[in-house]
Amino acid sequence: MDSPHSEPALVITRVAEHQWHALSDDRVVGRAEASPRPDGRLFLSIDTWHSDDFARLASAMLPALPRPLYTVVDEADDELKSHWERAGFATRRREWEYVVPTAPGTVPPGVTIGPATDQDQLRALDDVIRAEVAWSSMPAEVLPRPDGAWDLAKYVVASESGVPVGLARLGPLRRQTRIGLLAVRAGRRRHGIGRALLTHVLDSLYRRGIESVSFEVDETNSAAIALADGAGARRAGSTVELVVR
Repeated sequence: MDSPHSEPALVITRVAEHQWHALSDDRVVGRAEASPRPDGRLFLSIDTWHSDDFARLASAMLPALPRPLYTVVDEADDELKSHWERAGFATRRREWEYVVPTAPGTVPPGVTIGPATDQDQLRALDDVIRAEVAWSSMPAEVLPRPDGAWDLAKYVVASESGVPVGLARLGPLRRQTRIGLLAVRAGRRRHGIGRALLTHVLDSLYRRGIESVSFEVDETNSAAIALADGAGARRAGSTVELVVR
């Protein structure tokens, strides 16, 4: 017989194809979810207060999903990172978070940068860049490919002689405006287009009264790190992508 002070039994329930709940006395005390990225990889998240509940959720979901599996963790969150490592995950890659002050600036001649105005043109440019860029080097947080209309207001496009060669996407956060993606066609890299895009973004945000913007850079991407350093960015933190195979 259970004592009057014993803890209610924890029950793990699969509530959807990619979702699990941890229930204690019919209350949800933890949630786990697997979210597919556009490249088909599954990224996991577990939200619970207690380490034992985390381990039980991980033990339930991991055998039910195809390997490899991935997750992203703030590197400063030692406890959460340890939970995933105890579940068998290991660090695969690291992204540095940078914060850069906005400032007035002028885009150099030869490059035209402006807001995205054409859905088909933006889709075509995105298709080309996705085909050229290895998904493993894309930011840890990547927006799903939209099925419907794109929010053109979030994008600016860089063109040379009328040909789109790069794009940037902005995403507002509660505390910090963020550059979600800045990418240039493979054949036009190292021609100052990335710097021109960043200059345009920093100038436009400065004119809107926004003081700084954040973005992430893969620690192995020396060109992007040089771009961040050249813009006066400071390193503010890091995230790690973990994998279990």
